[in-house]
Amino acid sequence: MPKRTAVISDFRTFVNKGNVVDLAVAVIIAGAFGKVVDSTVKLIMTNLLEPALKEAKVDSLAQLPGGELIVAFINFIIIAFVCFVIVKAIEKTKRKEAAVQPPKPDPQVQLASAMTRLADVLEQRASS
Repeated sequence: MPKRTAVISDFRTFVNKGNVVDLAVAVIIAGAFGKVVDSTVKLIMTNLLEPALKEAKVDSLAQLPGGELIVAFINFIIIAFVCFVIVKAIEKTKRKEAAVQPPKPDPQVQLASAMTRLADVLEQRASS
């Protein structure tokens, strides 16, 4: 059984990493968001196209030839646009954070400065 517990322990460690949990939450939210967008598109398109659908003697857009494809395409466009807006907002926030943070000092420059100061102190001690 020690091998099984090691596998379970490794799995727990893997799952508890922040990015795995974040990804799982994102997938669940995206699935729910996709269903909401799908229902909304079907409802709106059915209501907007009601006269044409009655003339074609169908109840919904999905019943038309290629109707499911049209609904899927509209869903894709809406979800892609929302993702685009979210990514742009995150990039804007990151740019603001980068502009606010002062540049980090170069460690080589700091080391060279410290060496110069040390050499100056040693020279002063030697000459005194």
